[in-house]
Amino acid sequence: MADPQHVQEEAAGAEAVHAHAARHDGAVVMEILSRSLQSMPASPDVSAYFSGASSRRPSAADEVDDEEALRWAALERLPSFDRLRTGLMRADADSSGVGVGAVGRGRRWYAHREVDVRTLELAQRQAFVERVFHVAEEDNERFLKKLRARIDRAGIQMPTVEVRFRNVNVQAECHVGTRALPTLANVSRDVGESLLGLVGLNFAKRKALHILKDVSGIVRPSRMTLLLGPPSSGKTTLLLALAGKLDPTLETSGEVTYNGYGLDEFVPQKTAAYISQHDVHAGEMTVKETLDFSAKCQGVGQRYELLKELAKKERQLGIYPDPEVDLFMKATSVEGSTLQTDYILRILGLDMCADVIVGDELRRGISGGQKKRLTTAEMLVGPTKVLFMDEISTGLDSSTTFQIIRCIQQIVHMGEATVLVSLLQPAPEIFELFDDVMLLSEGQIVYQGPREHVLEFFERCGFRCPERKGVADFLQEVTSKKDQEQYWIQSEKPYRYVSVPEFVAKFKKFHMGKSLKKQLSVPFNKGKIHKSALVFSKQSVSTLELLKTSCSKEWLLMKRNSFVYIFKTVQGILVALIASTVFLRTQLNTRDEDDGQIYIGALIFVMITNMFSGFADLSLTLARLPVFYKHRDFLFYRPWTFALPNVLVRIPSSLFESIIWVAITYYTMGFAPEASRFFKHLLVVFMLQQMAAGLFRVTAGLCRTVVVTNTAGSLAVLIMFVLGGFILPKDAIPKWWVWAYWCSPLTYAYIAFSSNEMHSPRWMDKFVPDGKRLGVAVLENSGVFTNKEWYWIATGALLGFTILFNVLFSLSLMYLNPVGKPQSILPEETDSQENIQEGKNKAHIKQIITVETPEPVSPNSIITLDKVIQQLRGYSANTSDRSHSYINAAGRTAPGRGMVLPFEPLYMSFNEINYYVDMPLEMKSQGVTADKLQLLSGISGAFRPGVLTALMGVSGAGKTTLMDVLSGRKTGGYIEGEIYISGYPKNQATFARISGYCEQNDIHSPQITVRESLLFSAFLRLPKEVNDQEKKIFVDEVMELVELTGLKDAIVGLPGVNGLSTEQRKRLTIAVELVANPSIIFMDEPTSGLDARAAAIVMRTVRNTVNTGRTVVCTIHQPSIDIFEAFDELLLLKRGGQVIYSGPLGTNSHKVVEYFEAIPGVPKIEENRNPATWMLDVSSAASEVRLEIDFAEYYRSSTMHQRTKALVKELSNPPPGSDDLYFPSQYSQSTFNQFKLCLWKQWWTYWRSPDYNLVRIFFALFTALMLGTIFWRVGHKMESSKDLLVIIGSMYAAVLFVGFENSVTVQPVVAVERTVFYRERAAGMYSAIPYALAQVVVEIPYVFVETVIYTLIVYPMMSFQWTPAKFFWFFYVSFFTFLYFTYYGMMNVSVSPNLQVASILGAAFYTLFNLFSGFFIPRPKIPKWWVWYYWLCPVAWTVYGLIVSQYGDVEDFITVPGQSDQQVRPFIKDYFGYDPDFMGVVAAVLAGFTVFFAFTYAYSIRTLNFQQR
Repeated sequence: MADPQHVQEEAAGAEAVHAHAARHDGAVVMEILSRSLQSMPASPDVSAYFSGASSRRPSAADEVDDEEALRWAALERLPSFDRLRTGLMRADADSSGVGVGAVGRGRRWYAHREVDVRTLELAQRQAFVERVFHVAEEDNERFLKKLRARIDRAGIQMPTVEVRFRNVNVQAECHVGTRALPTLANVSRDVGESLLGLVGLNFAKRKALHILKDVSGIVRPSRMTLLLGPPSSGKTTLLLALAGKLDPTLETSGEVTYNGYGLDEFVPQKTAAYISQHDVHAGEMTVKETLDFSAKCQGVGQRYELLKELAKKERQLGIYPDPEVDLFMKATSVEGSTLQTDYILRILGLDMCADVIVGDELRRGISGGQKKRLTTAEMLVGPTKVLFMDEISTGLDSSTTFQIIRCIQQIVHMGEATVLVSLLQPAPEIFELFDDVMLLSEGQIVYQGPREHVLEFFERCGFRCPERKGVADFLQEVTSKKDQEQYWIQSEKPYRYVSVPEFVAKFKKFHMGKSLKKQLSVPFNKGKIHKSALVFSKQSVSTLELLKTSCSKEWLLMKRNSFVYIFKTVQGILVALIASTVFLRTQLNTRDEDDGQIYIGALIFVMITNMFSGFADLSLTLARLPVFYKHRDFLFYRPWTFALPNVLVRIPSSLFESIIWVAITYYTMGFAPEASRFFKHLLVVFMLQQMAAGLFRVTAGLCRTVVVTNTAGSLAVLIMFVLGGFILPKDAIPKWWVWAYWCSPLTYAYIAFSSNEMHSPRWMDKFVPDGKRLGVAVLENSGVFTNKEWYWIATGALLGFTILFNVLFSLSLMYLNPVGKPQSILPEETDSQENIQEGKNKAHIKQIITVETPEPVSPNSIITLDKVIQQLRGYSANTSDRSHSYINAAGRTAPGRGMVLPFEPLYMSFNEINYYVDMPLEMKSQGVTADKLQLLSGISGAFRPGVLTALMGVSGAGKTTLMDVLSGRKTGGYIEGEIYISGYPKNQATFARISGYCEQNDIHSPQITVRESLLFSAFLRLPKEVNDQEKKIFVDEVMELVELTGLKDAIVGLPGVNGLSTEQRKRLTIAVELVANPSIIFMDEPTSGLDARAAAIVMRTVRNTVNTGRTVVCTIHQPSIDIFEAFDELLLLKRGGQVIYSGPLGTNSHKVVEYFEAIPGVPKIEENRNPATWMLDVSSAASEVRLEIDFAEYYRSSTMHQRTKALVKELSNPPPGSDDLYFPSQYSQSTFNQFKLCLWKQWWTYWRSPDYNLVRIFFALFTALMLGTIFWRVGHKMESSKDLLVIIGSMYAAVLFVGFENSVTVQPVVAVERTVFYRERAAGMYSAIPYALAQVVVEIPYVFVETVIYTLIVYPMMSFQWTPAKFFWFFYVSFFTFLYFTYYGMMNVSVSPNLQVASILGAAFYTLFNLFSGFFIPRPKIPKWWVWYYWLCPVAWTVYGLIVSQYGDVEDFITVPGQSDQQVRPFIKDYFGYDPDFMGVVAAVLAGFTVFFAFTYAYSIRTLNFQQR
């Protein structure tokens, strides 16, 4: 309803101003808002919004007119540049109230003042948006009409785009069935086949999958086109093909043109926008910051040109525009203004969460529905002219969806945009908003044309849409083999299945099909299009502006991730303090070459520590890549404008870390005291950090997946480390590896550090016995060049490497795409021999198996899956009428098998539930003073067996929050109120056993199959009394129930990356809970992300679950009429978590309708309107404002509320003779069984994780071969102590790096499984210890294989002694070292909130492991106050074991500089402090460290919970 004040003010303004407030109504908004503007005849109703330019009748507003005219005259005198940036704003925009007066006949007038639209303050923008778009969709339409009228008035044609596509075919090659699973064996075969393919041999058997088959059509401007189709029909592929974003690996043919131009003749990424169904955003940024960034990157497009042309025409015609329309157009057409963002936030309903961070898996942020709207808003803030929107309503309630689609419709009609939207379950009133419909099925277009003719077409084919059935739902089901028969109307003919190709052939003969063919045959007339309709330049914003925008975003992200940087700095300080007390100057001397070596050791440690500090950049960069790829594909910016700020913004923090490090360590370690050398040392530390950060950045950019990146990073460090000249001197490096010495940045860092220190006077003024200067002698012993100039050469080389790595990083961002494209799973053909055989094997299971139970079971507490299947198929006599629409679909008979599983029907009641969280910092910074934010307010109700309850409300009303509170899933916040289960206070431990929770974001182990997921859940959660065979049958029945049988061997995969589709994943989530046979089931949006048919399948499942006497509660967003009316009761919430309805639905929802219609001012429901949508509409915040009523208060004063309270009171007392829930154990399976089942799942997960296991085995192989060739036959060359140190260095490097690699690569695997663990533990499937033990045990065989490969290569190549005892000890020490490093990595993840912190934590300890390993500084030289840590350092025991087992019994003589020749055994004892008889203790301690890290991992997983809910 129009606000009267608006109308008065507009009338006054329009009279007062010569204006023709007619301007770019939709145009700019499209341009502005959305995207495309063009010429459209002025609507007849716009005359109300402006008065004639020439005719001015005298009125009481003349004075005001004169004042306005003077202001416009003053504006006209400004130079064009300033005039287009200056608008008139109503004086009360700052809430001052000054400037408001009265004009005759009781109207009000408002003074206006000049403002620069680029510098509008937040309060001014908000006041403008609040006033002009008070009720979003109504005011938006009125405003767009004024805008459009202004443009038409000036006679300006708006640019339009028509998209045509002809004979488009898309197909992919893929493996089918189990061959497609990513097991180690399959991936090894793939690698082999692709290598053979390179030489022309092709053994790969693949199947061609046709995604789109010869589709043609037109998407017209200023018409809303809806794309409908069942899952896997090719909707996303068609949208991507039209937007020019198809994966280049797909085989494509046909043509797509925009206004007659092919996709290669202009820039489709700037002309059109594809809005993905996956929400990829930077979790650290707020909603408004995300949109502001997007708007700045996209620029204003042609809006500014349009404004210039408009202003010029209006001057010629003497028209004064409406001040508000003028201000809006200027503010959204000029670079630097953010009014466009405020406008989009308002019309998409995101203004409520504008200052809330987006959030991610471990950060609490906005809701799923709000994320979906943000993905849409991100493109709407730009000037794009064509929109392809893929399932933009997933997770939104129908009321919000209606508002968004209506706003887009207004933009399309007024701004002449071209929009194609795919929706899954559009409600009838949303369907009515579209002009055209495109129906896609099996990759072919079945119908395309006006919405009005679609039912006529299908009636001609023999199918009619029933009453109270949404047309969109009918269209998606009528082409499906399973659902088609119910719509057949030609009773005189027997029904037969009409296939998709038959429909396509009939459409070609239909009048719309003929008309389409005729239009496509006529070439597009390029002469009539507006010059700015298409974008021909890739850059729409200046490079400098993009750099500024990118820098400010990097700085913002750095501030939001400040914990990571502070943690890193504090850690650096701690390591610096430890290092400086190990190499304390009071303990160090400068007397001879031995003292020089200790200093060199200290410098090497400084170098390695600062090198490893860059490791954190790996995970930080990887986390940023998905958002970067999205922005890059939209051409938001060039890759280098992302890379450069990434480097520059981190320089200050890196410089700060360097200064802190050098300030703490330099003088305490006692390096050369001259100030110049201090600063030269600082320069090298800083350059080394920059080089390391660049190296790890480019590694992340090239590898793109966590495991491969970590492996490549470790490999790069290994090569630099071993060939840097400090483990193996340059002269000792084999000639085939010398090139790597010169290519290693650490070589130059080593030279620069050593040269700076050893050329100081205190070393150069002393001499050694052979007459050389002491400094030169130390440098020669260390294999470093002795000339002074080498310091600057080496520092310059580090700078060169830094630049090189960052340039390579930019190039990798430019040319590489994300790894792992989305792929669908093809179910194997059901008529395959394998499946037929399987059916025969099961055919003998006919008899009903009954499980004995200790107490008598009432008839309605028994689930007979025979009955359930029959109810599902439509055979049951006792199915309620309401659910009949679900059950009339299929005509298959139920197999004669089934099971009886007992359960106890339970009810749940709750009274006055309140839930608070701490006030978010963002809101406190906005001036909110309260400490707590209330999300749920005084909610009471009850859920009963056999009653299906819907929990509804607009997005953000608190539906999921209430469900989390009731189910005990919340991990934070403050809960008040009482919850009872069958009259007894809820106990979470027993409640988890009898309840199921289907989460909204389907979390499953990605590497196991559908059937394995269900077996795992069933075996862990069904009671011991049910035997294994019965569990398997039950799982198969449930799979059939939710129609997953055809996908039973499909891998689950990661959402949006690979594996199951959204809808298949949703059914799996429900099945995982159903196989547990729970009494109470919570389902969070079970139909969100599904099309109508899939939603009907899911709701059939749900309804039949309820009919077995279970208690089921679902939150639901966008129910169609038949889905909504499958529910028995409704609990409706409004924003703020308050109840506005709690009671029965009634037949055809009459009870809900009657309740709301009884409220004064609420309009009656229209014929065939969806009651769910109507109810959300009439109870919206806008209705509350309009009716001046609080629905929550109205409910609290109603008899319904009293009835609910009475019911809650009754159900809060236990029935006589009942007992509280009791289970003899917390879990249904014994600890050993839990361990067995967890191990079974982990085994399959590891077997199907080639990127983890193949990669680390490859790393061990590569490392072994590399070290074997570098230290070729090093065991034979043992003449001096220097040779012995090289041998020990080789063993140390070898074992250490494979260990580090294991530690780093295991972390992401554990992190992914940890999110699944949180869900499964909350469901009461197992306790933490068996899970952790399984994770620990499953590593052992892989580490064993790795050790075998490694030792069998390294041992002979390095020529160690071939005695069984020595080989065994080498193997034993290597195996336990690799194992404890793996467990150390797992432990790191378990004590960290996320991967970034885990990697930083890990890097700190790798440094300390290095320092105290006894290699860089032997134990006798370690200060006595640090010797205790030496004994606690696992790597020290590894080095101890390797040296003693190989050389503890060698009696050969070697030369020692400055001393007489010594035997190896006593030299080892004196120099390293190793006792050759200590080997048994070493072996025990290594095994002890392994057990300790594994136990700490298990303990941390059990006690620490980093999931925020």
